[in-house]
Amino acid sequence: MDALLTRYIPNVVASKDDFIIATTQTLYMVFWTALIAGILGIILGVLLVVIRPNGILENKVIYQVLDKAINVVRSIPFIILLALLAVVTRFIVGTTIGEQAALVPLIIGIIPFYARQIENALLEVDHGVIEAAQAMGTSKFGIIVRIYLIEGLPSIVRVSALTMINVIGLTAMAGAVGAGGLGNLAISRGYNRFQTDVTIVATVLILILVFISQFVSNVIIKKISHA
Repeated sequence: MDALLTRYIPNVVASKDDFIIATTQTLYMVFWTALIAGILGIILGVLLVVIRPNGILENKVIYQVLDKAINVVRSIPFIILLALLAVVTRFIVGTTIGEQAALVPLIIGIIPFYARQIENALLEVDHGVIEAAQAMGTSKFGIIVRIYLIEGLPSIVRVSALTMINVIGLTAMAGAVGAGGLGNLAISRGYNRFQTDVTIVATVLILILVFISQFVSNVIIKKISHA
């Protein structure tokens, strides 16, 4: 088996320790980005729903400001966002290189994307259920938790999976500019050194992470739907 691997992917075999480190770096970036941006994105997404016109806490001014700000940030290509936030990143973590530095632009880039996905997911909740809850005297907080978040849970899981896949893709892009991870390994060692097998295996590992994320989300959605 070792001889077969050495024959077809010699550079991968020679740099297996680098692959372990790069995979760990990618998982590190994905985990912390998903956790922090996930929490803030849900909060912002819920806020967008409740303060929108005809929302339970309607505030058109704040909604318009947040809506425009999200559209602006989402419109900036991530590779440019990395450059724009270089000063902020250096101020927060002291460097612009490495997986920790990548967390700053990753989180800032994902929050508006996820918030918009959460907003769209919660807007799928039957408005009649919300009106019924209001008629029964349910508090605003109760409507947010019991109606929006619980009734909209399948849609939230679905958009969360989409966002997770996007996060994995962005970590690969961040890696291309020195943030570490599988993206960095694929470019710096695979592409720049003409080691095609390294690029292919790094890509396959990234795809495996994507497939795992999608599989887990599908399992959760099925369990929720049958509950």
